[in-house]
Amino acid sequence: MNGLLTQSFLTALVAGGIVAAIPLMFTALGESVSERAGVLNIGLEGMMLLGAYMGFLGAYELHSMWLGFLAGIAGGLAGAGVMILLSVAMGLDQIVVGIAITIAGEGITSVLQQAQFKGTFPGLGNPSTVAIPGLSAIPVLGHSVFDQPLLVYLGVGLLALVSWVFRSTAWGLNLRAAGEKPEALDAAGVSVLAVRTYAVATTGALAGLGGAYLAIVGAGTFTPFMTQGQGFMAIVIAMLARGKPLWVGVSSLVFGICLSIETALQLTSLNISTDLINMLPFVAIIVALVLFARGSYLPPALCLPYVRGGK
Repeated sequence: MNGLLTQSFLTALVAGGIVAAIPLMFTALGESVSERAGVLNIGLEGMMLLGAYMGFLGAYELHSMWLGFLAGIAGGLAGAGVMILLSVAMGLDQIVVGIAITIAGEGITSVLQQAQFKGTFPGLGNPSTVAIPGLSAIPVLGHSVFDQPLLVYLGVGLLALVSWVFRSTAWGLNLRAAGEKPEALDAAGVSVLAVRTYAVATTGALAGLGGAYLAIVGAGTFTPFMTQGQGFMAIVIAMLARGKPLWVGVSSLVFGICLSIETALQLTSLNISTDLINMLPFVAIIVALVLFARGSYLPPALCLPYVRGGK
């Protein structure tokens, strides 16, 4: 057990946890937006993969991490466009459409990666980071926590921004009405379909950004199926956060640390089965659902298509 208390293990655990948490945070934050508007986006996994592939390709071909992030957002928006057309505009079942987007995202990105790189997996260089003066010099964890890519700090700021939008703006009120009383929103002269369209587009953009971060910063390359269920983890995080963006950040960090344990344990002398370690994130999800699912926030109109004048 002493190997778990070493500086190298703790540093690797926290640093790896932050890297793993950021894609979950962006994706779960996007899911919080669409769920609040009454749209359950099961297609997050596919949108993350589209964002991961497009993000990696953009960063690799254009030699710019930021252009890669923009390309990842575009990939996520492409997946969101399918959800908007089929589920929001046409009223088709959100769960079925979401599953189709996930399957399509997995297949399309695998085929494109094989066609583009012929079975090879080229890598990117180390991303640039920004150290916060003073805080990054804190012993043990300062460097791993306060020396991050700029997008990490922007992501934390985005949590606060979305929290403020939910609480204090007309758009936040419209989102909540679209998920709870869409007929009342319609009666007030606001288009329910427009609000849900913007919400799903926001979700796709953030899921694509999360996938791009996973490929560009987390792995430095793209491999097929690299999300390994993180899109579904993000759905659980969004539900357990009860519509509160700041809790999305906290929950994402907890699950991110669970995902990073395997890598951190390589720095210790402990001999633990990798199969057991790989189960930890999913065990954590089951435990969280058992403990907190009863108090999770689910809007009354979630998954229900809105038809003007319908019953």
